[in-house]
Amino acid sequence: MHMVTYHDLLIQTVLRALASVLIGGLIGSERARHGRAAGMRTHILVCLGACMTSMTSMFVADFLGHEGDVFRIPAQVVSGIGFLGAGMIILKSNNVIMGLTTAAGVWATGTIGVALGYGYYAGALVVTVLFLVTIILFAKFERRKKSAEVIYLEIDDLYRLNQVLKTLEQTIPSSFTTQIFAPKTGRDGHAGVNLILEKHIDYDIAALCELENVVFAVEE
Repeated sequence: MHMVTYHDLLIQTVLRALASVLIGGLIGSERARHGRAAGMRTHILVCLGACMTSMTSMFVADFLGHEGDVFRIPAQVVSGIGFLGAGMIILKSNNVIMGLTTAAGVWATGTIGVALGYGYYAGALVVTVLFLVTIILFAKFERRKKSAEVIYLEIDDLYRLNQVLKTLEQTIPSSFTTQIFAPKTGRDGHAGVNLILEKHIDYDIAALCELENVVFAVEE
């Protein structure tokens, strides 16, 4: 009976660990496609590690006979992943906070791992599906409804800044305001400009690089 019990334990451990790798990889691959810092490997490790904490708690209680709260160790995962998520949140030069979705996704992946460790497959599956629906479909909806857009330009001649801005007014099919500051490249004589558009537009930003004195352009 004892050997069968440990045999069942081994099967459960393998299944839950593999499920963690699969789900973590599925979520991480979507983030990786969008160029986020936390990609497939990060999400797999978070999900697998969180799963391991739950399995360890269950093993200590069921097989070693130690009394205690089996939720105590996994509970630390829920709060501890917050430190990992904080490292993914950045404040860009235009005072826009980036990385919140990725940080929240890593935290959610950790909770899915905890559920898998306890064998709560149904809950983990449902949350994974809703997770992917949220970050894929809702992201497209947000882009369509985006109220503002910021484009960063770098100009190679500070004295021609006004002329470049007049050209941009004739080129970009939307009204905008500007923020002028030190260039990101740090080159002398250059100027950095943020173009803040009132709404998201379908426009080839790469075409701005063809304008005279524009070194490069990128959406912030």
